Amino acid sequence: MSIFACIAAILQTAGGLLPGIGYFISPLATAPILLCSMFSIRFGVMSYFLTIMLLFILQPTELIIFPFTTGLLGLGLGAAFSIFRMRISMIASGAIALMLGVMILLYIFHFPVLGPVASDSFSLLTTGGIALFAFLYSWLWVEVALIIFKRIKIMIIV
Repeated sequence: MSIFACIAAILQTAGGLLPGIGYFISPLATAPILLCSMFSIRFGVMSYFLTIMLLFILQPTELIIFPFTTGLLGLGLGAAFSIFRMRISMIASGAIALMLGVMILLYIFHFPVLGPVASDSFSLLTTGGIALFAFLYSWLWVEVALIIFKRIKIMIIV
């Protein structure tokens, strides 16, 4: 659990430490939280909060992004893998978690998580765009998680 949290914190800080390429590495912070949550929701929640504490020490600027985007998506998808069996239910759970996190950042905290693309005043077009992105992004992570889970299962059997 602590190793997953350390990996997630390192991947999340890549965006601030390595400008440019780090922004492509940073979304991978979802994977350790997702994997930990797939094995146990309790361990997933603990690694999620441990990652938040590590980010507070390592790079506080990423502290507002992780809990509401990449970390919340990993936690939501990991819990969905434990609860649901249908792929669409897993995708919807992750999409709802990510969409709520982005909307909380954008509309409640007025944090420009989407940059200049969207203003912090409520818009149905922006909300629809966030929902569409969250669904597609969650779908991508569900497919990646299923591939990883199958490989882990094969390694355990062999």
